[in-house]
Amino acid sequence: MERDIFPVVHGVRGKPFYSVRMRASRHGRHLSGAERLIPASRLAAAVTALLRRGVSSPVQQPDRVILRVDPVAPRLLHPLSALPIQTLKVSSPAQGRLLASRLLQASGVAPRAVRRAMRDLRRGAAGGGQCMRGAMLVDAQSGRRLEADPQRGVRVSRVDWDARVERRLVKRLARYGLTHHRLREALALASKVAAAPGMVAELCWSDDPTYTTGYVSTPRLGYVRIAPLKAEGDPLGGRAFFIRAESLSACVAFLERIPCRIVALGSLTPPRTWRA
Repeated sequence: MERDIFPVVHGVRGKPFYSVRMRASRHGRHLSGAERLIPASRLAAAVTALLRRGVSSPVQQPDRVILRVDPVAPRLLHPLSALPIQTLKVSSPAQGRLLASRLLQASGVAPRAVRRAMRDLRRGAAGGGQCMRGAMLVDAQSGRRLEADPQRGVRVSRVDWDARVERRLVKRLARYGLTHHRLREALALASKVAAAPGMVAELCWSDDPTYTTGYVSTPRLGYVRIAPLKAEGDPLGGRAFFIRAESLSACVAFLERIPCRIVALGSLTPPRTWRA
């Protein structure tokens, strides 16, 4: 069914790719997760790196780390281009959220949907002051939550960089001191999210208390980093995907099941300061 709905790369031969997923938790509470979609030649290194990352969670020491490895036929890989990147610096989290709200509304998200999503992210989108394991699905017009499980949400899976393209990206980002793997992983995820059927925009800030930069991404505007988008020390965060409700099932299928490989870069704009 996946091949009937979404285009794939035909005629690609060779050894299989592997989806490698890591999830670390403590007492059932999600701490960290990461994923790679890599060729067979890089499988052992990827498993080792993700395991090391899982046991060294910056939040708490996990009591459980799960690694899952699944083969993916190369002919099923869906090619993507990375979103263009820009970084906007602001004077405070409040100004950052004002900027995020304006970008989302300019991309077609209704003001009430923006307000409701930001409220849920501030309070803990899973309820009870807890973060979701995945992302919220939000009707871009009404603001209604659409995910089937408000604890789990939607988990974007099976996306990674072509190795040569990632090396080019690393060199570009290094010019501006942007060297953390977090940015590359978030850009890969945002690029897949933007390509999903019915996707209007994404809003994200991290649940890592030490990481204050967040982003808005849309198919039209690209990947817009906002620094800061939350206060340092705040342990709450997450993602909100604003979608057209009629595309719900196709959107979830693409995000969770379709393997995507990023084979081209978008533009990179030097960081600049934004003032309201």
